[in-house]
Amino acid sequence: MKPFAFLKIWRRNALVWRTHIAATLIGNLGQPLLFLLAMGYGLGHAVPAIDGLTYLQFLAPGLVASSVMYSAAFENTYGSYTRLSLQKTYEAILTTPMTMRDLALGEIAWGATKGLIAALIMLAALPLFGLWPSPWVIALLPILFIAGVFFAAFGLIMTALANDYEFFNYFISLVVTPLFLFSGIFFPLDTLSPTARLICEHLPLTPIVTLSRMFCYGRIEGPWLMKILGPLLLAVATVWLAIVLLRRRLIR
Repeated sequence: MKPFAFLKIWRRNALVWRTHIAATLIGNLGQPLLFLLAMGYGLGHAVPAIDGLTYLQFLAPGLVASSVMYSAAFENTYGSYTRLSLQKTYEAILTTPMTMRDLALGEIAWGATKGLIAALIMLAALPLFGLWPSPWVIALLPILFIAGVFFAAFGLIMTALANDYEFFNYFISLVVTPLFLFSGIFFPLDTLSPTARLICEHLPLTPIVTLSRMFCYGRIEGPWLMKILGPLLLAVATVWLAIVLLRRRLIR
């Protein structure tokens, strides 16, 4: 078994993506950029400073983290399901020497890569809003990739369970949107009641938002290494589950 055979799946998806790159980037980045413009510039003028940051400064790193979630999750739900059910790409791949593990890891690696690309574009756009990330932001990139692996694997789990595209409405409405709203992107979690704060602090996107805010502005504080451990363990667990469920879906 070749350990890096999954990169062939990654390359295949990258070559296909090049043919419609503009449409996918607009689709994945449109919402975070619009929120940054509307909330940061619009509402931001009416919101006082939070922990020494303007509301625009507070909001931007969280939207960078959310762009990873949206891009990776969408790629490995709608994109992966299309390859699975309509195009029959997975069946074709499995007639080659590629294994189910290669297929799943290739899909997840590609979804995580798209998430990282979305984050890089968001970071590159921040100076347009007068925000200049710290050099510490380089250390944020592997953390964002880990987040991308988690959300890509989570999306692939949903694909393995889905019977049609409508199934993803539950995933987007009940998982992705609540994470977007309650992971500390739009307001500090210490303003919530103790119970609500405890719940929100344990959402999978919350540590990524916190770390993004830290590294974007070089304000490194607290047990930040421990905040990386949780997303890393979640990523490993979801990758394993995605492989198991995709094998069950395709090999009956």
